[in-house]
Amino acid sequence: MSDTVADPTATNMVVVACPTDAALNRIPRAKLAQDPLCGRCHNRLFLGKPVELTAANFDKHTLKSDLPVVIDFWAAWCGPCRMMGPNFEAAAARLEPRVRMAKLDTEAESAIAGRYGIRGIPCMIMIAKGREIARLSGAMPTNAIVQWVEQALAGA
Repeated sequence: MSDTVADPTATNMVVVACPTDAALNRIPRAKLAQDPLCGRCHNRLFLGKPVELTAANFDKHTLKSDLPVVIDFWAAWCGPCRMMGPNFEAAAARLEPRVRMAKLDTEAESAIAGRYGIRGIPCMIMIAKGREIARLSGAMPTNAIVQWVEQALAGA
């Protein structure tokens, strides 16, 4: 039997990917709402708006970060996507830092969209540590987006 005691604060730490440079930051859970800064680039970790996901930063946000990520799969030519964009951004301001809100352009990142079987847009998927938690298609108002995310978090 070992004499070492597990650090009781270790479970209170969360890994958060920076929205600016995707650097991984370990932060005490209690300090998430205190406007933490990235240890590498010193920008804010929560901007109150969705992060643009690309092939370069996708895995850091969806696999390595401890925060659930709600991804809006969209395209510039999609009218309902453009209509929902401001609603999704408003939801990000209300839901951070409990979740990371993100957008993925299905035209620019078709391989990622294909990996998730995106057949219609807009489509929102909540991912936690690489695992899909919830999915919903169609444009929604801000309150409906927030309610859907909160229900998905409660069921996760």
